Amino acid sequence: MPTTPDLASKSTGKCRAVILISGSGSNLQAFLDAAADDACGYTVEAVISNKADAYGLTRAKNAGVDTEVLSHRDFTDRESFDEAMVEVIDAYRPDLVILAGFMRILTPGFVRHYSGRLLNIHPSLLPKYQGLHTHQRALEAGDREHGATVHFVTEELDGGPPILQAAVPIESGDTAETLAQRVLVQEHRIYPLAASWFAQGRLRMVDDRVELDGELLPRSGKRLD
Repeated sequence: MPTTPDLASKSTGKCRAVILISGSGSNLQAFLDAAADDACGYTVEAVISNKADAYGLTRAKNAGVDTEVLSHRDFTDRESFDEAMVEVIDAYRPDLVILAGFMRILTPGFVRHYSGRLLNIHPSLLPKYQGLHTHQRALEAGDREHGATVHFVTEELDGGPPILQAAVPIESGDTAETLAQRVLVQEHRIYPLAASWFAQGRLRMVDDRVELDGELLPRSGKRLD
């Protein structure tokens, strides 16, 4: 059954997004830039960080977006932290929750609470290279291409159904750092696009698949050239 809320019923006509960060917020900036356009289908209602020194908080304040800090170090376990996070997030009545460099492993309860409206981006062409050090792993494997994948979040780490992918060629002489920079350019391109599809009511998670414009996508998601 569909798990995405009916956005057409919202009186504002805009999808309310809350973005979670832990660091500099370069993907966050892509969302803020997109949301600055009145034609954008979503608004960024708040940016929440588990680290008080995250530069992404400054980006949000510069854009006039509310910010919150909730340190995981103030809690004894993941469950209590995530429960507190849910309270903070839900105060903004989000239709969509976006992970933009939020460096925490989420508890099953948190993921279930936002099922079908929780997005993440991973720096690989999933299902390849779940987890960390994806750029180095792609180089060591001798891959010809690498990239990024926007996906719905499920209880399996980096295992939720892919929505949108963008690839970059791996060039001779690439290092993990040079490859990461080119992948990041694509992240900034595809992540706000996927959020826009969701905001327009075009995108939803159906069981373990992704539906776009009423049609199920391939299990690897849509590929953006």
